[in-house]
Amino acid sequence: MNIGTEIPSLTLPSVSRATLALYAGASGDHNPIHIDSDFARKAGMPDVFVHGMLSMAWLGRMLTDWQPQSRLRKFSCRFAAITQLYDVIHCSGQVVELFEDETGPCARVAISASRQDGTQTLVGEAIVTV
Repeated sequence: MNIGTEIPSLTLPSVSRATLALYAGASGDHNPIHIDSDFARKAGMPDVFVHGMLSMAWLGRMLTDWQPQSRLRKFSCRFAAITQLYDVIHCSGQVVELFEDETGPCARVAISASRQDGTQTLVGEAIVTV
């Protein structure tokens, strides 16, 4: 592993209403802006949109597909854009720093989730023990 190493990416299928409903049930986040089209339109949105934490969960899946969860020491991100219904999300990451601390060798990884048009919806970083 070197600085610049790309970690294995993750591309999800198009986001469906079923995905949003299943996530709402699993997470307990039943905010109608994510599952009720009438409510979303009254709020000025074109339709329902993806829960931000679902997008973050996809980034987490990418990280734990790459390294065991026990090696994940930090995982943070900020929301940059809304993920709309039917978007195809691509998660990616790149090692930007290698360092050593009291626990051993670590890698800092810049991570992001992007829509099919390249718009980043989440950007963040993770630190993993390597």
